[in-house]
Amino acid sequence: MPIQIHVTDKSRPSSTPIVLVATKEYKVWLKRQPKFDQTWLEANHFSAESGVCLLPSQAGGIARVVCAVADDAPALWAIAHLPGQLPEGFYHLESSRSAGEATQMALGWALACYQFTRYKKNRRNLPNLIAPKGCDMNYVRALASGTYWARDLINTPANDMNPHTLAEEAVRWAQSAGGKVLLIKDQALLKANYPLIYTVGKAASVPPHLVDIRFPHKGAPKVTLVGKGVCFDSGGLDIKPSSNMKMMKKDMGGAACVLALAKAIIDTGLEVQLRVLLPIVENAVSGNAMRPMDIVKSRKGITVEIGNTDAEGRLILCDALFEADEERPDLLIDCATLTGAARVALGTDIPAFFTPDDKLAAQLDGQSRQNTDPLWRLPLWAGYKGQIMPAAADLTNDPDSGFGGAITAALYLKEFVAKTSSWIHIDMMAWNLSSRPGRPQGGEAMAIRALYGLIKEHYVG
Repeated sequence: MPIQIHVTDKSRPSSTPIVLVATKEYKVWLKRQPKFDQTWLEANHFSAESGVCLLPSQAGGIARVVCAVADDAPALWAIAHLPGQLPEGFYHLESSRSAGEATQMALGWALACYQFTRYKKNRRNLPNLIAPKGCDMNYVRALASGTYWARDLINTPANDMNPHTLAEEAVRWAQSAGGKVLLIKDQALLKANYPLIYTVGKAASVPPHLVDIRFPHKGAPKVTLVGKGVCFDSGGLDIKPSSNMKMMKKDMGGAACVLALAKAIIDTGLEVQLRVLLPIVENAVSGNAMRPMDIVKSRKGITVEIGNTDAEGRLILCDALFEADEERPDLLIDCATLTGAARVALGTDIPAFFTPDDKLAAQLDGQSRQNTDPLWRLPLWAGYKGQIMPAAADLTNDPDSGFGGAITAALYLKEFVAKTSSWIHIDMMAWNLSSRPGRPQGGEAMAIRALYGLIKEHYVG
């Protein structure tokens, strides 16, 4: 079924105008309106800070929608509250906007129209926006549909989104988009030398998978994306308490975000050699589960001591990152719901990112601000490296110290990225704890707008 984002570039003669009024301009604007409209706005207690009011027509319909826009509101969310407040129909913005603002407003509207109804048939009929003049509809469709897909994947519970299902989703999309796919699963992972991916996933009833997708484009920059795909994380033998385990269907959020970003790159035709690596597992408990203090040789050949079975994300990522690094891509990005420490440091809305490249960090920070997609850089502080070096093995996945956990996790991953200078590690929540306009409670595709902007501006041009 085609994804409906409720933004169209086809005009409708009967569409209803939306008048956007900046808070600071409201009093001047109001004086210019017909007396009937002034009276109606007053009678409906219209607020110049954040109000929405439907002005009636003489025929009993809607003549105009008046929408107050706060002076500091980013364009992305300026009208994202409207789809939840307006009746079904077609609407257009009455005043012109810059191309950038028009695109951001249309995308915000589309993101606000997402509904997850797989298990509860509560789909409501939503209003449609006629794309404002100058709007980049190719971008809006690609980013909105990618976000919808990621949200669907994350929201789907683990009984229906297991390693086989997630791998199947990725393979189906890649093949339909013209990509080349290599799928490795179960004990074939050992033969292909992905020992840590196998070790983490071997205890589950559905075996671990690695999905390796390529979109060749001779001569174009090499961009490789790696996403953590833990379809459910019980914690393994170091089992989580129920309060921490409840939301662990979202632990494949990194893989979902990587797929959303990859889809946007392909759908908009960015000229890159794209590779996507998805290590996909369930971290389960059984008689053959990995144990604390087990030591496993990684794909790189160095040994890893399992300090805690609940620090499994970095174990599956490191095998995939080492494989990605061997090709020396121009840009290597990994996304993961990796540590609670990053959430303690930055909260749930702001993913942490790490990179050894200061120029790349500044570029990503700029894209984060430009695309209203918050990210914050944390340091790869070398002074903590000793914490990930145990006595009995080359590395441990869980230092004895509980401090700086997001940093020590990033330092662990850095040990597997030696040849690629432009590497970004993103530690994200991939979930909205509560609903806000354009950001419904549940699974969320975090960082993909900023990363897309980074790739487009600095690697494609």
